[in-house]
Amino acid sequence: MSVSSSPAWTPVRWAENGKVRLAYDQLATGGDGEPLLLVVGLGAARQWIPDGLCHVLAEHGFAVARYDQRDGGQSTHLPPTSTRSPFAALFGKRGDAYTAEDMTDDAIAVMDDLGWKSAHLFGMSLGGAIVQRIAIRHPERVRTLTSMSAVPGDAKGLATLRYLRPGTLAKLSRMRFPATPQGTVEAGVALARLIASPGYPFDEQAARATAERIADTGIHDAEAQSRQIGAQWHGPAISTITAPTLVLHGDGDPLIKMNAARATAARIPGARLVSLPGVGHDLPQPVWHEIATQIRQLADTAHQ
Repeated sequence: MSVSSSPAWTPVRWAENGKVRLAYDQLATGGDGEPLLLVVGLGAARQWIPDGLCHVLAEHGFAVARYDQRDGGQSTHLPPTSTRSPFAALFGKRGDAYTAEDMTDDAIAVMDDLGWKSAHLFGMSLGGAIVQRIAIRHPERVRTLTSMSAVPGDAKGLATLRYLRPGTLAKLSRMRFPATPQGTVEAGVALARLIASPGYPFDEQAARATAERIADTGIHDAEAQSRQIGAQWHGPAISTITAPTLVLHGDGDPLIKMNAARATAARIPGARLVSLPGVGHDLPQPVWHEIATQIRQLADTAHQ
């Protein structure tokens, strides 16, 4: 897959964690701000985080960088394994390609390549669970962490089911699109519609334009998703996190229940939970300023 950065971003760069190459770029503006690393969700390329939100974050004093997780975007895709369904990887047969610890180390490799000794972290969906794990495994590298629309980072197997909406999972499992450029676009539009914020109008034209621009096959690559979601966590519980923590969650999230956010916030010492009214499992434009303001306040509190 070939995805070039827009002029707002630096040319794609590469960090290495063993044999895995990780594609990343940095917002061209806000370079003198505090380091903020964005971590995307299951199967998604880094471009799915809206550019508009990234610019708002820069306006709030952050130097913004983003990367493709292994098995996503332009980063290294691993060979097929015995588990080729994300639902089987989550609830039954676990993945054997790599561990969740490996995925946290990928983020550290990107930070090293950027020259960042530490950074604020923002993770969305699976990325939210990953930033929690980074704060456990590499506490000295994390200034603050913001986990949005995510399950607790130490949730495992069937225990994860209590946090998910089965109806949405069933719809996801039934999605089938041809392995063609047009099929990729239609998959992007369908996914955007399924996880959209119920409190805001769904803009199909904008969703289609985004899907066409990104051309991300990862959103319907079940094998790559199964490897990501099947990566097992062997580390301590999230109750050991010491970094200042913010937990964001849309009260209209059609995929992950609010009880996931409540559990995460309750178990991380000092964590603050903020519910976003009308927000689904996405990042709608009307809440960009609220998200950036909350992350800015968290960073300011950490300074104090």
